Order: sequence, then structure tokens, then C-alpha cells
Amino acid sequence: MATFNKFQCFVGDVANKQHNMNTGTTDVYKVYLTNTAPAASNTTYNTPADLPTGNGYTAGGASIGTITGVDSAGVFSFGGSANPTFVASGGSIGPFEWAVLYNATSNRLIAWWDYGLAITLTNGNTFVVSLPSPILTLT
Repeated sequence: MATFNKFQCFVGDVANKQHNMNTGTTDVYKVYLTNTAPAASNTTYNTPADLPTGNGYTAGGASIGTITGVDSAGVFSFGGSANPTFVASGGSIGPFEWAVLYNATSNRLIAWWDYGLAITLTNGNTFVVSLPSPILTLT
């Protein structure tokens, strides 16, 4: 199971209106793959560096789908409707070890998953980032 880690900028970004996480938001949230270790102090998309476009991978990553943002008794839950999926075609994707969640509208980072080892997705194989439900909660 991948380890979930939050970027330090996320809390301040929420306070500074960098993320619209409500249900029906027009903000787009994506996950991209990287072979560069994220640092908690990273703040914007492509730091750590995204993999280049090629062999079925598109730089910028894959969408987490329709956003659900629900406030219940002072606890806000944020989720997506789709697990980002990557399919190698015409060659390999990677290596990569981390999947990074970010707001593609503001280019601000939220969190990353550490898979603990380098992964190379070979031609014809699929890698799915299994998002927890919810992805995160704010209390």
C-alpha cells in the first residue's frame, strides 16, 4: 500500500483560496507520476518533475474525475470519482515511484503517494492509483 503524504503548502493554500474543493467545482484535480522524490516543501506542479509525454503517458497526469466535497458536522471530506489510470502503449512508462495529487487549475500541490520502490510500466500494462474514499478530510 502506498504511503500518503501532504505537501506543507496545502493548508495555507486552502486558507488562501487556491483550491475550490466543493462538489461541482470547476477546478480540475489530477495525479501525475514522478521519479523524483517529492519534498514536503514543494508547492507547484512539475516540482517534483512530471514524467515526459510518451508511450501512453501524458504529462500533466490523469484526472480524478468529478469532485465531491462534503461538510458534515465540521468535518470536510474531499474525494474524486475516478482512479487515475495509466496504460503503457508503444513502450514503457517510467520508472516512477511517486504519484502526485495537484490542482491543475491553480497548479498547486496537495499530496503524494510513495510506492516505496521504482516502478516501470511495460508496454500493454496498466497502473491504477487507487484513491482512498475520501482522499482527505479536514477537521
